[in-house]
Amino acid sequence: MHRLSTGIPRLDEQLDGGLLAGRLTVVVGATGIGKTQLGLQFSEAGTEQEGRRGIVFDMTARGDSQCHIEYAQRMFGRKLVVAETAAKPALDSFFAEGRDYADYLHIFDRRGKRVTRRDLDFDAWHDWQAELTARLAVAIAFFYGNFSQGVRRAVIDGIEPVGKPSDSIQLELFEYVYHQILRKEFDWVARDLFRERYAANAATIELHAYDHQQIGCLLLYTSAETMLEELIRRPLDEGDVLANANTIIQLGKVRDGNKLSRAMHIAKHRGSKASDEIVRFEIGERGIWLP
Repeated sequence: MHRLSTGIPRLDEQLDGGLLAGRLTVVVGATGIGKTQLGLQFSEAGTEQEGRRGIVFDMTARGDSQCHIEYAQRMFGRKLVVAETAAKPALDSFFAEGRDYADYLHIFDRRGKRVTRRDLDFDAWHDWQAELTARLAVAIAFFYGNFSQGVRRAVIDGIEPVGKPSDSIQLELFEYVYHQILRKEFDWVARDLFRERYAANAATIELHAYDHQQIGCLLLYTSAETMLEELIRRPLDEGDVLANANTIIQLGKVRDGNKLSRAMHIAKHRGSKASDEIVRFEIGERGIWLP
């Protein structure tokens, strides 16, 4: 099966050669542990392997930034092209020659807002639902446009901890993106985007066909647990995004004498050999590295 490099050679060795295309990989860990750096390294590895960097879909809704733009510039000298969220996709010029698709989309404007059903009253919950509906076309255009141009990696970041997955606005949007965009044949995604204009654009859509089974998805999932031992003990609930993932990479703190250090553990890697080791890692100017 086709494997995608994480951009970290020693981690690829731990993963029996890399991540499986056409499958979901979840990197889970607390805020600040290194998930975003790992995601950007995976995205950047697409330059060498597929000839195109991966894209970043940011669902952050809280006040602090995930720092994707700053990290990409510092780690790789890469300037992320930011997608507009307010404007509707320009379908008439969607396949215009020389068009440069944005590679970073922060889908929500509502920074500092709660994103779980238990924290919202009836009106606020339905306001979120209305915003999700309004932004779906933007999300579809972002993913489909990049995939039609040869991108084969998607990094999804910004999901916050939640007690019940069904209560999360962010997980609701992720489920749609994953099942209705990333794991759908290209022509069905195009139908959702172009709708009544699909027939008029069908020939051009066919010229931009891609195999969705070659696309790798890396979900960066923020946990309440900070210690790696706690993550390893964490049960997987039925319907939890972690339970449905092909590969789970846990990042957390471990006690090292009288101080804490960072370490990772591959909790699941279906259909492949994987190391059971707890491997310490560090974060440098170019991201995560395993000494």
